[in-house]
Amino acid sequence: MNSEAIAKEKVDAWFAQWTSLQAAIHTAHDVRNGLAKGLMEDAIELFEQLVQAAGDEVLPINGVERLAFIKAKPGQYACYRQLDELFKETKKRTARLRIQASKS
Repeated sequence: MNSEAIAKEKVDAWFAQWTSLQAAIHTAHDVRNGLAKGLMEDAIELFEQLVQAAGDEVLPINGVERLAFIKAKPGQYACYRQLDELFKETKKRTARLRIQASKS
């Protein structure tokens, strides 16, 4: 695990980018303008960059399988919801890992 990569400031920057993308994806699904798939592809790339920078330890349970499901059909609303859950779980996991690292 790269403890520097899961520092609160760095992690918060990743999640701020997700929050921005999330709003755009949600709107795209609401108005059905066909932009959701491209935005989701950007969000998937963001998630993969976060995991690569922070280390595989930040991946939630079944994260690899869930990401494969999302990548298979990124334009589907269910995949958007699943990616949102992955980001939420990853945020919690990075916080937990930071606490554990500070205790050692």
